[in-house]
Amino acid sequence: MAEDGRPASAADSAYLTLRGDILSGDLPADERLTELGLAERLGLSRTPVREAVKRLLIEGFLTRAPGEGLRVTALQADEVEQIFRIRLMLESYGARRAAEFATEAEIAELFRLAEEISARTPARSDADYDAMTEANAAFHRTIMQAARSPRLGSMLSLAVNLGLVLRTYRMYSAQDMTRQARHHHDIAEAIAARDPEWAEAAMSHHVLAAAAIARARHGQGGSRPAA
Repeated sequence: MAEDGRPASAADSAYLTLRGDILSGDLPADERLTELGLAERLGLSRTPVREAVKRLLIEGFLTRAPGEGLRVTALQADEVEQIFRIRLMLESYGARRAAEFATEAEIAELFRLAEEISARTPARSDADYDAMTEANAAFHRTIMQAARSPRLGSMLSLAVNLGLVLRTYRMYSAQDMTRQARHHHDIAEAIAARDPEWAEAAMSHHVLAAAAIARARHGQGGSRPAA
């Protein structure tokens, strides 16, 4: 199945497999790739692989430079810092607005997703990581939706490197996961309380904690996630 529940196409399957290989480190940072080589690796034609590569380029998992071809993105420490600083500003403001404008249904969904994340914490399998990643993404999307600011959501989607966010999630220790799961409950409670300042502070705390984890991991020799 594709991530949105549709039956998986060949392009969807190629995308999910390649993204998983990047997250696991089977395709390491800075490795030079070709669409033909990836197609042979996956046993697919080049057309679905080309579509998968387009998505991975947009999401920041791959880069393409003239004369160098495709490479798995190797994120530098300064880029990691910039991305989390942008997240801090935009998502904290989004949480503040969500405390003012979220519907009761959106608040209920935030609590449901927080519970789903906690139920999988700490992750013990790839299925747990996948479920937590999807629930985490849905949690943050719901807050942006509740902020009632399409411009804010657009700015965040353009600025945030999804590859970094997902790789950071795979780097978490059991203690990190437990702490971050608790943050989701704090954020949901602040929004439910209709307290903009609390919601902003809770989200800031959450993003700063994630930034500290990413900073430590990327500062210790690269972006390969922990198994």
